[in-house]
Order: sequence, then C-alpha cells, then structure tokens
Amino acid sequence: MSRAKPAIKTKETKSQILAAIAETTGMKKKEIQLVLAAVHEHALRHLNKNGSGEMSIPELGIKLRRVPKPATKAATVPNPFKPGEMVKRPARPASVSVRVAALKILKDAVAGKGADAATGKKAPKDAVAG
Repeated sequence: MSRAKPAIKTKETKSQILAAIAETTGMKKKEIQLVLAAVHEHALRHLNKNGSGEMSIPELGIKLRRVPKPATKAATVPNPFKPGEMVKRPARPASVSVRVAALKILKDAVAGKGADAATGKKAPKDAVAG
C-alpha cells in the first residue's frame, strides 16, 4: 500500500491547483480546465430553475442543493439588541441559495477513519489501527 501524501499547509491558487492535478493525472492544464468547466456546466444544469435541484459529486465528497428562500413582508419586529424597542424590517424578494454538504466519504477521510478519499473504499480491517 502506498504512503499517504503529506497535507498541504498553504492555500493554493487556481493555477497551483490545476498544475497539481495535471501532474497527478498526466493530463495537460488546459484539459483539466475543460473538465472542470464541464463539471461546472453540468452542476448549473442540475441547479437551475427547471433542474433536479441537487447534484452529488462522489469523488469530491460533496452534494450541491438548490434551496429556495421565500419572500418576506415588511414588518415591525422586536430589536434583539435592545429589549422593548421595535424596529422596522424591510420586505425581501424571494431568492435562491446553493448549499454544499459534505458526504460521509469526505467526513471519514478528514477524520482519518480509514476511508480512502480517492476511491471511497474502506481500508482492510488489518490495516486500520484501533
């Protein structure tokens, strides 16, 4: 079994990420950009108004969800910072936000519970210390 790669301790730029992925896969940086652009376009098709509203990317261990936020009417509400005082809350139009949730494979990999983040397969029982 190969040894795990060391943790990356600094935040990487887009160019550094593309270069690292290109080095690992043997693909060119332009090809990596095209793949990521295709994933982006596919995610937009899922999350747009007429799409399914959610998309999982198992290799990354994330799930994207479209969450509609209803419109709110203008109202007078209690000020949470000054009890007894009322403040006017303006009306807000309906909107849509996108939520990202970590899947079990990502949580286990970050916690070091023996899941291989790249493949999603559990390590053999004899390899897990415990």
